[in-house]
Amino acid sequence: MIVHVLPGDATAAQFREADIDGELIVCREALIAGDVSGETLDEFWDRRANFILLEYGEDPLDYRETVAYELERLIGLPAETEVNLWFEYELFCHANMWFCIDLLKGFEGAVNRVQPLNASPDDIWKGFGRHNGDDLRSCFEARIRFTQEDLEMGSRLWRAFRTRNARELLQLGEYRSPCYPFLREVCEAAAELDTRPAAIVRELKSGGLTGIESVFPEFQKRAGVYGFGDLQVERLLQTV
Repeated sequence: MIVHVLPGDATAAQFREADIDGELIVCREALIAGDVSGETLDEFWDRRANFILLEYGEDPLDYRETVAYELERLIGLPAETEVNLWFEYELFCHANMWFCIDLLKGFEGAVNRVQPLNASPDDIWKGFGRHNGDDLRSCFEARIRFTQEDLEMGSRLWRAFRTRNARELLQLGEYRSPCYPFLREVCEAAAELDTRPAAIVRELKSGGLTGIESVFPEFQKRAGVYGFGDLQVERLLQTV
C-alpha cells in the first residue's frame, strides 16, 4: 500500500491531476498557530478543537472528523506500507510534518520526503503552489527516504516546537539531512515564532500599512519562512 500525506486540499486537487497511485491523507492543520499542548493525543485534539472553535468558530465535531481522524490514519499502518510526506519548506509545513512523523513512531515501513522542485531563491517558500501534474510526478520520482535518525529527529523537532524550547530548536537546526533542507532557517524562525512575526506586523503598521491587502504581501516578503496564510497575518493585525 502507498500512502501520500498532502499539505492541504489545494495540493490534493493538483495531486489528482498527476495520476500517482496511492491513498491520500490530507493534513488540514496549521500547527504553527494556537495551543499544541496535551499529555495525550486525545487531549491534544481537544485543545486544538477548542482553539479552532474560539479562533475561527468551527465546530469541534467537524474538526475531529475532517482533521483529527484523517491524520490518525497514520497510526498503526502495516509495515509493508510506503508513506510519502509531501510538505513544503517553510515552518508552517515543517511543523505539520514533524507532527506527522511523531504520529508514525513505531511504524516499520518506508517513509519518504517529497519536496517542491526547481524553486528559485525568491520562490523557495511558495512550495507546490505553481506545480502542475507533471511537476508533481517529478517531485514524487525524486522522493528521498528518511533514515531512522531522520525520523527520530522529526519527533525531537516536534517536541521542541510544541514546548517552545528555543535553545533546543536552534541546536536541532544544525542537523543536516537531504530530508530537511532549510532546517536552520526554519528552526531560527520557530525559535522566534512568538515575537518576530508580531514585530514585523507592528513595524508595517507603524509605516502606514493597516489593511490585510497591503500588510500580507509585505509580510510574505520579509518573513516567507513562516509560511503564514492571510488568516494568521490578519490575526496578528488584530492583536498587535
